[in-house]
Amino acid sequence: MTLTLYAHPFSSYSQKVLIALYENATPFEWRLLESDEEILREWKRLWPLALMPVLRDGERRLVESSVILEYLQLRYPGPVRLLPEDPLEALESRFMDRVFDLHVMGPMQAIVYDFRRPPGQRHPPTVAEARARLDQVYEWLDGRLADRTWAAGGAFGLADCAAAPSLFYADWAHEMAPRFGNLRAYRARLLERPSFKRAVDEARPYRKWFPPGAPDRD
Repeated sequence: MTLTLYAHPFSSYSQKVLIALYENATPFEWRLLESDEEILREWKRLWPLALMPVLRDGERRLVESSVILEYLQLRYPGPVRLLPEDPLEALESRFMDRVFDLHVMGPMQAIVYDFRRPPGQRHPPTVAEARARLDQVYEWLDGRLADRTWAAGGAFGLADCAAAPSLFYADWAHEMAPRFGNLRAYRARLLERPSFKRAVDEARPYRKWFPPGAPDRD
């Protein structure tokens, strides 16, 4: 049965799932969450919180990108393992996945959401705090990645699927300082990965949607 993905190419969490699907050439039907009212109604019936992505596999509905990736590993495994077979090694992958989703995406979204407010309602202290938090996690990640090619220290997997869009957009919102050389090199490696390169190219037409303004790079 064909998997159905309700997602949008410019959404970071949609990209996280797309990367995993592209890595293993997993067949799926894309239900683009844009302007088709019937698709939008389907999506909201599946997940009333109206968050993306949502994956449907027959009668089974899966939400939350990390859960979707674990499901893909269990039910649709391919040559690229999303999680290591060893349970202790898998913990490191899950930990790094959480770091990128919570501690990179969280402050990045705080900056972006503030730009979405009318100018008179913006809150500079919130943005300053978010930028400081990003600098803090950038520094930690830079040290963590000093002797690693991929986020969890082994092969490309779950944590890198999370890292790619989170670092991509975080660097747009608050650019990584030159001193974070390991982290900047890791982000560049992610951009060279064919699965993420494809996701970035698919999202390219929507860059005007980035509230702070997309930089002329990447």
